Amino acid sequence: MSENSLRQEEEQLREQIAELSNEQKKRYYALEVAQVKDPDTYAALNWAFLAGLHHFYLGKWQRGLLNLTLMFMGGLLYFSHLLPLLGGGMVLLVFIIELPQLFNSQKIIHHYNNQLMKKLLKEVSSSL
Repeated sequence: MSENSLRQEEEQLREQIAELSNEQKKRYYALEVAQVKDPDTYAALNWAFLAGLHHFYLGKWQRGLLNLTLMFMGGLLYFSHLLPLLGGGMVLLVFIIELPQLFNSQKIIHHYNNQLMKKLLKEVSSSL
């Protein structure tokens, strides 16, 4: 998704939130503030720890564990001198896969937060 389409989607969601009753808005914002994610935190986790910690931040445990395992095994193979080319290749593969996510962190988190807003709107609208 483009940044423009993400902004438009967010604006539409904000308009729907504005139509909620005061009680629903209070509940919505209480849920949102506890779950919304910060793009700078995501980018910092990705930059500092390319091992996949940013996936854990978004609740993507399987992807995070896969990256962490590949980085650990790659480092182990590389530094133990058993299969240094394979180990280095594993680390490089994770780096190549994760690098675009670093540069797209704003969009990734914007999309995540929009999806969260949709989910919370649905939850709050159906509960009262």
